[in-house]
Amino acid sequence: MVANSSVSRRTFLRASAGVAGLSLLAACAPQAPTPKPADSSPAKPADSTAAKPAEAPKPAAPAATTAPAAAAKPAEAPPPASGQATPAESKPAAPAKPAAAAVKPDDKIGRHLIGQLEGPTVVTDVAQIPKSFKEAPQLAELVKAGQLPPVAERIGQDPIVVKPVREIGKYGGVWKRGFNGPGDHSAGNRVDESDHLTYFDYTATKVIPNIAKSWEVQDGGRTFVFHLRRGMKWSDGHPLTADDFLFWYEDMYQNKDLIPTPSAYFATNGKQGTLSKVDDHTVKYTFQDPYNAFPIVLAGQGPVMGHAKEGRTGMGGFAPAHYLKQFHPKHIGADAAEQKAKAAGFDNWISMFKFQNDWARNVDLPVLLPWKSVTSITTPTWTLERNPYSVWVDTEGNQLPYIDRIQMTLGENLEVINLRAIAGEYDFQDRHVDLQKLPVFLENQQRGNYKVYLDPSDSEGPGLFFNTSFEADAEIAKWIGNADFRRALALGIDRDQLNEGFFLGLGVPGSVAPGEQTVYSPGPEYRDRWAKLDVTQANQLLDKIGLTQKDSEGYRLRTDRSERLRIEIMTYAGFLQATQMAEMIREQWRKIGIAAIVQEVERTLGIRKRDSNEHHIMVEITWGTENMFGHHMGQLFPVDGTSPIGPVYGRWFASGGSQGKEPPARMKELMEQFRRGLSLPDPEQTNAGKEVWKIAVDEVFSIGLVGQSPVVQGVRVAKNNLGNVPARLMNGASAHSPGNNLTQTYFFKS
Repeated sequence: MVANSSVSRRTFLRASAGVAGLSLLAACAPQAPTPKPADSSPAKPADSTAAKPAEAPKPAAPAATTAPAAAAKPAEAPPPASGQATPAESKPAAPAKPAAAAVKPDDKIGRHLIGQLEGPTVVTDVAQIPKSFKEAPQLAELVKAGQLPPVAERIGQDPIVVKPVREIGKYGGVWKRGFNGPGDHSAGNRVDESDHLTYFDYTATKVIPNIAKSWEVQDGGRTFVFHLRRGMKWSDGHPLTADDFLFWYEDMYQNKDLIPTPSAYFATNGKQGTLSKVDDHTVKYTFQDPYNAFPIVLAGQGPVMGHAKEGRTGMGGFAPAHYLKQFHPKHIGADAAEQKAKAAGFDNWISMFKFQNDWARNVDLPVLLPWKSVTSITTPTWTLERNPYSVWVDTEGNQLPYIDRIQMTLGENLEVINLRAIAGEYDFQDRHVDLQKLPVFLENQQRGNYKVYLDPSDSEGPGLFFNTSFEADAEIAKWIGNADFRRALALGIDRDQLNEGFFLGLGVPGSVAPGEQTVYSPGPEYRDRWAKLDVTQANQLLDKIGLTQKDSEGYRLRTDRSERLRIEIMTYAGFLQATQMAEMIREQWRKIGIAAIVQEVERTLGIRKRDSNEHHIMVEITWGTENMFGHHMGQLFPVDGTSPIGPVYGRWFASGGSQGKEPPARMKELMEQFRRGLSLPDPEQTNAGKEVWKIAVDEVFSIGLVGQSPVVQGVRVAKNNLGNVPARLMNGASAHSPGNNLTQTYFFKS
């Protein structure tokens, strides 16, 4: 537990520019505002009016390769009657206009730091592919020494040609940044994970070719044929072929020991798809029903969407067969696989195989990335080095990346990483940078030789995720499963206090609904649904469902025995001060008689508890909710066994009903709408997405707090000598920013 000390924003703004050592450390210490004292009188609803986000571009169809058409901007739905949500039909409207920023604070600190969205572009015109290629000096030396093939052979016939946002760069340098431990895969994935078949452009609104140079949609959206880039190679020089996709599908995905539960993202209406080889450079996906969202799904983040991010789980969509067969029982025999696992210190061949397919831990694993690991994420310095077989080149034929290495140093906690960033020790850092410390960052820009940028999200923010499939305590399970209980807890939160205390007032308080400028927004009224402070209504709801008995301190009692009803909130250290936020909410809930226990755990342990169905409520980020079909939607509903909203229900959904437990009717209705959305073309797809949001917000499977702010990877610190840094990034997990900004084009000017 942290102390309830309080530092006002004005006091923070007056922090000295010259602080150093202990003084700077003190300025960077966690500052959780003092929760408002509890009293027995009903609190008046807070004014949740916030600066309205400006409209941003909406997702568009994939490039000339037959993907879903652009969606219409959502029409407003009618307001709820008697506190109940009333879904309404969405009517197509004029497309949203692009804007420079999703959030336009009036006089808030940092407004001037929100720039114009910009980024590099991928050249798809074959006529513009460079006729000759160049490479980094150290690679040229290896070629001269006969240790590497010439650069043209390494790149292949179909390179990915990138036009940098500003200028052609130059080779060299080490990019220094921070990470917070072995569980922080995304510290590397976010800057180096660009190995999807399709990918989002820098706006995250358009699907473009990537590892696949082109694709066709056949049979009314049931069949997808992807053409791989000829001559593309893994980082060890072995060719990438359709056999790598077939190996993943036949030997990994269909192996029940390795993948016990199939992915909902490789299925239509609960029926699994198939993957087949057409020729060495062509793969075909076939589904029983139309899957119009499939190119969008592959471009985003989820189980079948890329080797680097998902390989460690056994998923990913493809894998280096030539390397991994030596660890697979099908190819070396079951006994040999188990013996090899035991000899290497693993419990079984499955653990060994997943380790060997983890690019962050296994430095020998071949990858398709701009950089590859040369030291492990389990060491104090996680180092990535340029991949000599990188398929990316700039418009002048220079093989990318420009930067030689990425060196990530371990920061044991959020404070250490922020202290180092403030001191100018990082070249580019957007992960784990604390928005609350923005005034200190600004004061130290000149001293640290860096510039601060703000990238507000269109949706993402912290939330409280109810484990609706919780079973260990029947009394707790009963209340978590009760919609009015969840609504009451949502009404008992003062989001304005959270916004001012933890977001510098730059966020938009409200439900988990995405910003109005996003395609699948259910309408502006859903931002306020069950999301305005109303202690009176919250108490009425709790009384109505039978939680009427209280102890001498005003806390509500369990109905199965005379003990205080205690709800556990699990947090982990990360992007923001989640534990301090949860402690503030705990104090706010005293007014509605709810006792909360806040438990901070290490992130890896938290994930294990989540997947084991052990938590009551988990504080997490609403990852990827700016693009429903472009990201794993475990933060919206139980899409599989990793969802904090109900992993057991998620296994039921992912397996088509053969595993897990059947969810309640309203959740099943949401799941059906989502399945429909994956299959439908636009505008029906967009309308189905809006219906998913309406159900999710009204049922309060998760409690939204403050969204559309820069708090999640939206405070960006970049050294002044770093080139091709955009004025603003599209900040969202579906785009895996800054990855979709193609960081391989960043370079050091001096």
